[in-house]
Amino acid sequence: MKGFLNSIIKSQFVRNVTIVASGTAVAQLVTMAFSPVITRLYGAEAFGVLGTFIAMVAIIAPVSGLTYPVAIVLPKKDEDAGSIARLSLYTGFALAVVVGLILLFLGHRILEAFQVGEIGNFIFLLPPVIIFSVWLQVNEQWLIRKQHFKLRAKVEAAKALVVNGAYATAGLIKPVAAVLLVISALGHGIHALMLNVGLGKKRGYAKQGKRALSLAAIRKLAKEYKDFPVYRAPQVFINAVSQSLPVLMLSAFFGPASAGFYTLGRRLLKMPTALIGKSVGDVFYPDITKAAHNKEDLTMYILNATLGLAAIGIIPFSIIVIAGPGLFEFVFGSEWYRAGEYARWMAFWLFFAFINRPSVMSLPVLKLQGSFLVYEIISVLLRVIALLTGFYFFENEVVTIMLFSFTGVVLNFYLITFTIFKSKHFYRKNN
Repeated sequence: MKGFLNSIIKSQFVRNVTIVASGTAVAQLVTMAFSPVITRLYGAEAFGVLGTFIAMVAIIAPVSGLTYPVAIVLPKKDEDAGSIARLSLYTGFALAVVVGLILLFLGHRILEAFQVGEIGNFIFLLPPVIIFSVWLQVNEQWLIRKQHFKLRAKVEAAKALVVNGAYATAGLIKPVAAVLLVISALGHGIHALMLNVGLGKKRGYAKQGKRALSLAAIRKLAKEYKDFPVYRAPQVFINAVSQSLPVLMLSAFFGPASAGFYTLGRRLLKMPTALIGKSVGDVFYPDITKAAHNKEDLTMYILNATLGLAAIGIIPFSIIVIAGPGLFEFVFGSEWYRAGEYARWMAFWLFFAFINRPSVMSLPVLKLQGSFLVYEIISVLLRVIALLTGFYFFENEVVTIMLFSFTGVVLNFYLITFTIFKSKHFYRKNN
């Protein structure tokens, strides 16, 4: 047993996860350190407006390159990966132009439809956010492909310091929601720029893509990886909609303060996912891709990673379930006690979202993106039903969050078991 544990500790996978997680840990510590100051400077309503804007960004940013950046890890040749990277950037720019034109003519109607008029003209920050997001995704996926995990960790920590420092400094001068919106939008660009500078000559996708980028090559790759725009992009979009629905609907049904409580609770509870879950997923993705190329059995890869995350996450999420309201009141002030009540119920859902990361990262490798799209369509319908039930039948925001969260528990548990089952079928089929 001792030898087994030592082999795990010394493995390249664990070392890479530790490197990525260390940068994220520093970033989360910086965020935690600034949070009590920022919440006291701005208040719940300003956070609600920020949460609404972030919800809109979260819906469109992940599909800014039609999810082509996710495919950068998959090709065996850097030349092909470089072409996908450049294709992603062009796609993101085109989408930004389209969204800009839509907002120019229909922006006010969109704000009215979601009852988020307080955002106003700041909605025009969305097109540059799209460009920043696809640039960031391309850099991150190239780093994952080349396993430059140390650079990513350093940039993650530096970006958190810059953005949170900007929140606090600007809040001392003018603590209004508009300041939060502008800094949030610029944060994507700052992160992408830092990665780009850090990569320097390592930014091989620019050279590789330029050399390989012909119309015929792009068409070939676009066709080869068409399951990303056809299946993955709609799935990511629907998932983002379902994740952002609570903020938009809480703001519309119960007011911006309620959306602010949810935003803070989710922001803090997502920290374990950002710290460990995403780190494991980013290292796990190229590893399981390599294992699939070697025709290995992927089931134990997925199962071990999932159980490992469960062991890590059970204690912090349990603490929030038991003592969430009191902790939020103590750390952020009496105004945020309600956010702790939200967080108590959200912890059940986000624990299962935390441990499903290996399953989600396995889906492209297992060729299950079509099934994932169907899952997301059903998921968003069930989440909407849960939110509407809480509002119309109970007229209580805490009950609404409770119903939404337990729907998330069921959905994530199903996804994990489905992926493990399909991984066994994938191995039998390919051997």
